[in-house]
Amino acid sequence: MQDTLFKPARISVGKLVAGFALLLVLLMLFGVTQTYAQSVRAPGNAVNLDDGIEDGPSNALGDDSQSDFWRNFRGGDPNDIKQMISALPEGAVMTTTGEHWRLIRENYIRKYAGWFPLGVIGILLLYHLIKGKMRIPGGYSGNTLPRFNINQRVAHWFMAGVFIILGITGLIILLGRPLIAPYLGKEVNSILTSASMQGHNLFGPLFILALLWMFFKFVRGNFFQIVDLKWIFKLGGFFGGHVSSSQFNFGEKTWFWIVILVGIVMSVTGILLLFPWLVDDLRWLQLSTILHAGGAILLISVLFGHIYVGTVGMEGSLDSMLKGQVDENWAKAHHDLWYEEVTGKSATESADKEGIS
Repeated sequence: MQDTLFKPARISVGKLVAGFALLLVLLMLFGVTQTYAQSVRAPGNAVNLDDGIEDGPSNALGDDSQSDFWRNFRGGDPNDIKQMISALPEGAVMTTTGEHWRLIRENYIRKYAGWFPLGVIGILLLYHLIKGKMRIPGGYSGNTLPRFNINQRVAHWFMAGVFIILGITGLIILLGRPLIAPYLGKEVNSILTSASMQGHNLFGPLFILALLWMFFKFVRGNFFQIVDLKWIFKLGGFFGGHVSSSQFNFGEKTWFWIVILVGIVMSVTGILLLFPWLVDDLRWLQLSTILHAGGAILLISVLFGHIYVGTVGMEGSLDSMLKGQVDENWAKAHHDLWYEEVTGKSATESADKEGIS
């Protein structure tokens, strides 16, 4: 019994040999690894490169306060009206000037836009009631002079037609909500505004073409001269007295350059509003709507004066754009210098002979 309990365990020779071989292999692998590790050397010109990691902010909020961060993020202080024209802060990804733009549009443009054309109409009506129509001194002579050729007249009426369409549709878009919706209903206003928008966008590019055509056909003779100062001092002769003038008087020249210069502004702003992706800054579009509306009101207001003088206000004026001819007495009275240039005669002597004063 005792021999059986304390019998020593027997280990086979094979297991001893396998264990010894495994230990030998591990020692060899360890030696090779150490050899290779010691054989790898950095070159002599090697340098340590910066890992590019910068020190973080000194606190959880960073070096700037949360208010400054978000103020710059949204494009500055929304209560500062100067943000409409000043440069955006660095890192700005928002535009917060929409409220300023809306207030200008609602409180000034829409509120007062309609009063300017109505004011001009009122002044012209009052003048007509007091002074009446400007008659041709001595009446029609029966002799005419060529004033505008067919190309000039087509350019004029093409511009007139396009401008009238744009003016009507633009006023509906601008003033439809306060003037049409309360009286004809929102549905009618919606239909008219939608149709006006389509028509405005369709005829807008034609305005640019008409503007270029007008410029090249009428720019000659529309440069200001010394004689125009006399026209200004005598108020164009609308309150009596004769005023000398060349082919175009000061009023006509002023109207021409208003159409050209304001028309350029209208064309540029119209293109931006029609193709808003041309600019990255939304403020350009906000400014464009203000300039576009302001320019339109200016052109429409002055247009009423142009229409008045060219039709019921001055006898014989409309013939120049309908027939291309004007009566000689009309030319002597309103464009005497041009009459003398065209005929080679003295307008004063001819007027005296015919009893025109």
